[in-house]
Amino acid sequence: MKKIIIILLTGLFILPAMAQDEEIIKDPKAQEKIKAARIAYITERLGLTPEEAEKFWPVYREFSVKRQELKQQYNTKLKNPDPTKTVEQNETETIEYGLQLRQKELDLEKEYSGKLLKVVPAQKVMELRRVEEDFRNLLIKQIQQRQVQQQQRQLQRDRNDQRFRQRNN
Repeated sequence: MKKIIIILLTGLFILPAMAQDEEIIKDPKAQEKIKAARIAYITERLGLTPEEAEKFWPVYREFSVKRQELKQQYNTKLKNPDPTKTVEQNETETIEYGLQLRQKELDLEKEYSGKLLKVVPAQKVMELRRVEEDFRNLLIKQIQQRQVQQQQRQLQRDRNDQRFRQRNN
């Protein structure tokens, strides 16, 4: 199992560096790799048995989809301010809307915590949030490392091009 996780996490190193957050990554192949790595990581870190995993993942996926929908609603609101209102009015409205969505997300978490408690022990449900955050941080760190590596390669290419031009002059 650890070998599978290592392989999946290593696969994340070859992800195209498109963003600092997994929600912004547009490449479907990259998203699939992230999903697979998330499943392996959470399963391993929570210590889910095969029986628990079989019951856990459908509930968790449903929860994740609904939580993502709330985030998308907020992002849509942010990107589409009302042109008939002032900037201040739009910002105030966006803050209020964001708070409403955070309350909905909390309500959603309460609902799905209850559902998850029916399929896995309370200790694993309690650990889930921390494991999700750990995975997210790991993913962001790897994407940032990838971006730094790409910048270093580009810098090296630029230096090589400059040396080549100097030799030819």
